[in-house]
Amino acid sequence: MFTCSIDDGHPSDLKTAELLSKHGLSGTFFVPIRNCEGDAVLPDEEIRELGRRFEIGSHTMDHRYLKMVDIWHAYHQIMDGKKYLEDLLGRPVNGFCYPGGRYRQRDVELVHACRFTYARTTMNLCFSAGKRPYEMPTTLQFYPHDRSVYIRNFGGSGNWIERAAGLQMALQHGDWIKRLYAMFDYAVRNRGVFHLWGHSKQFDELNAWKQLDDFFAHVAQHVAVRDRLSNEELAIRSLWMPETRTPVAESV
Repeated sequence: MFTCSIDDGHPSDLKTAELLSKHGLSGTFFVPIRNCEGDAVLPDEEIRELGRRFEIGSHTMDHRYLKMVDIWHAYHQIMDGKKYLEDLLGRPVNGFCYPGGRYRQRDVELVHACRFTYARTTMNLCFSAGKRPYEMPTTLQFYPHDRSVYIRNFGGSGNWIERAAGLQMALQHGDWIKRLYAMFDYAVRNRGVFHLWGHSKQFDELNAWKQLDDFFAHVAQHVAVRDRLSNEELAIRSLWMPETRTPVAESV
């Protein structure tokens, strides 16, 4: 199964959406209403346009790191961002993504209380949707990280046994594009989940649109249409319907 999630609601998300559509892929865009760090965000009409083709998830009201604010502020960031998007789109917004992956257990409980059905983290190196609906992991970020980033993420995020194969591959490949293909092909061979995530702003800064286009073409060649999922569809199939979860081999 393949899913893609894009964070921060940058105007370049429309370009990412075009590439996903070009290859018949699905995905989820996690959108804040404003960005306290000063980055541009999609205006309302473009969020509506994006939402006609893809799942829109919430990324707080102002892209606040929840771990850094008090509980009352965290609640309003979570709840107000959801309500704004639901009013804008005219439908429920069920998915949430923790800005910067910085949150605590309190915030997990708030997301649940605000009636989201799942939430995504920045834990990487996973080839499944995990076991906790409000802490769904990813496989790989579309970014040329140094190997040390994967070691830090591995050490600080837990689930070490399940993520060991991913870490081994991340360390084997110094070239980030070769790493991307190697990990995707591993997921295909083992009938696992490949969850790609990233930021459209960074795709622009890296001038990596051609690499992303080529990778999406590769995905479309190897993943059946029924297994090209939004984040919510992945959560439903793998977390809320656990009998459909497919075991993944433990060795590379």
